[in-house]
Amino acid sequence: MATTSKVNRRRARASLDRTKQKHRRVKSRPRIDPIPQSYGPLRHACVRFNNQLFGGKLPPCLVTLQRKRCALGYFAGRRFKSSDGTVVTDEIALNPACFAARGAKRVLSTLAHELVHQWQHHYGKPSRSGYHNSEWAAKMAEIGLIPSHTGRPGGKKTGQRMTHFIKPAGRFDRIADAMIAKGFRLAYVERTTKTQRKVALKKRQSKTRYQCPHCQQNAWAKPAANLVCGDCHEPLVP
Repeated sequence: MATTSKVNRRRARASLDRTKQKHRRVKSRPRIDPIPQSYGPLRHACVRFNNQLFGGKLPPCLVTLQRKRCALGYFAGRRFKSSDGTVVTDEIALNPACFAARGAKRVLSTLAHELVHQWQHHYGKPSRSGYHNSEWAAKMAEIGLIPSHTGRPGGKKTGQRMTHFIKPAGRFDRIADAMIAKGFRLAYVERTTKTQRKVALKKRQSKTRYQCPHCQQNAWAKPAANLVCGDCHEPLVP
């Protein structure tokens, strides 16, 4: 009986120890609330850019995460209103599907790109929907983002579909580096499986999108293809 009692006590202590260890592991895990952790840093970035790049002139806007094919982000002026109809606000959307591949600094540059559209919506003269005119291009250069239809030096600075590259040591570059140094990060990025990554790599290697620098006509071909626009007779650029 004594031996059985000792065995039972040891089993009970071992069970209690396992329970305590399990509780310690659970308590050590950080509590995750995806909504404020995802949108809070983006809100802070909007405020920071507004104050340091636009003189605090921009009105608050609604930042959303939206998947839009072939777009890193977009701006929509006066897209939303409050439920009572007293407040109207702009929208800036960022594509979360691109976060993992692009990293925090390039995502911040997309946010600043869309803030330039917001600035032009309120204080400038936008052209037709989707067109990036010279006024927009000048403001981009002023804040340290160089417009380019290829995303590289030498590209067209205006057009229907435009991107940009970051000017080294420019205003945006310095502010973004300071934000990241102080802890700015993208709380969540989209998960991909190993199979999905292999398919995406194979797709990228199999074809490249080329565009005419004048009419923006697109064509898809294998890398290093030599294509010429039939209308403009200009070489297409990747």
